Amino acid sequence: MPRILLIIAAICASQLTAAEPPSVTFNKDVLPILQKHCQTCHRPGEAAPMSFVTYKEARPWAKAMKVAVASRKMPPWFADPQFGHFLNDHSLKQDEIATIAKWADNGALEGIPADAPAPARWPEGWQIQPDIIVQGPSYDVPAHPRNNVIEWVSITVPTGFKEDTWITSVQIRPEHREVTHHMCLGFNPHAPDVEYFKPYWDDKPRDEDGSAIPGRGPTFGPGTPNHRFRSMAEDCYLPGNPVADYRDFHAAKLVRAGSDITINLHYTPNGTAVTDHVLIGFTVAKEPPERRYVSLSTSASTDPKLFAIPPNDPNWKSPPAEVTFNQDVELVYMMPHMHVRGKDMTYSLIYPDGRKEVVLSVPHYDFNWQLGYNTIVKVPKGTKLHVDAHYDNSANNKWNPNPNKTVYYGEMTWEEMMFPFFGVVVDQGVNPSKILAPGGGLVPPGA
Repeated sequence: MPRILLIIAAICASQLTAAEPPSVTFNKDVLPILQKHCQTCHRPGEAAPMSFVTYKEARPWAKAMKVAVASRKMPPWFADPQFGHFLNDHSLKQDEIATIAKWADNGALEGIPADAPAPARWPEGWQIQPDIIVQGPSYDVPAHPRNNVIEWVSITVPTGFKEDTWITSVQIRPEHREVTHHMCLGFNPHAPDVEYFKPYWDDKPRDEDGSAIPGRGPTFGPGTPNHRFRSMAEDCYLPGNPVADYRDFHAAKLVRAGSDITINLHYTPNGTAVTDHVLIGFTVAKEPPERRYVSLSTSASTDPKLFAIPPNDPNWKSPPAEVTFNQDVELVYMMPHMHVRGKDMTYSLIYPDGRKEVVLSVPHYDFNWQLGYNTIVKVPKGTKLHVDAHYDNSANNKWNPNPNKTVYYGEMTWEEMMFPFFGVVVDQGVNPSKILAPGGGLVPPGA
């Protein structure tokens, strides 16, 4: 080859080499994504089974990470992007997915330490950094109770608050998440005859599969008319949703001095007996806020004549849940709640002029990840919140314990619920008990 051609070839090769982008590395490219989207769960002591804090921890999972993010299985996020706008959307952008995939495909290189961002600082053992920690109850969870059923248990503990306190976030922290279905709390004025740390529950008549029997008492809720512990479930721990945080909305929730906490515990035994101890952490506002956060919820009818999912029905439509707002509010939070047959849920606002707006659509509900969705929607007085849901009671539902059975509204995982949670922000002086029209939902007591 003539010398001039060799020179030209060398120049072209050098130009191509210079144009090639540098290799994707863990320290420079992948770690920032993991810190932002994944380490909340993927760190020691948290819910995920593996940690992604360091290269050594993440490297063995490189190919699995690529598959999980490419399929959008991880991080979990189920809101249909066609509807609503969400402040806490932690789904990955397409370029972030491409970065992780390229890293996995090109040898999952570590890169140089100087390229790594500073380690994310996480509160040890907490998702929040609590200002106050309240000692919750301890409860003995048996390995093999009858029909594998532990009825919902209500236990009251003191807050210890000596003065009115504006709380800005709440985390309920069970010691044994592996047997915890949910934990919800409500705040109550102290009653002189209350017995702290004493568990109360209602034994429901149940069949051999552990399902409550319609016609033999309620399948959901307390069975005794004078049941003391009917307090509003204001904040909950649920799989995938461990913290209630109002700070994004510049709001707080008022807890009166001397209040008690009633916490509702629901355990699902797994064959190993444990004693679970519960801690409740709060962050608090130094000054009273301008706006007040109020936790609300509603439900479809629990009447077994109306809520009865037929056997082998792949797309049963529930009776709707609906409430009417008596005040101007900002809708800031929505969390669908169903059990293992839950298929989809849609929240819609029907405005006073008749206009309808879908504000959240979850087309593929996943009981294992009961996510909350933060938004800001101004809702005028007279607006209705209308919620629809469907259920898959067929054999095609891999989580379905028995497709050949009619399923009623109930408290156990193998029964069903249609229970939409939502939260609003209002002016500080608004009475929480006046936000919804009477009979339209579950509201905390006025304060």
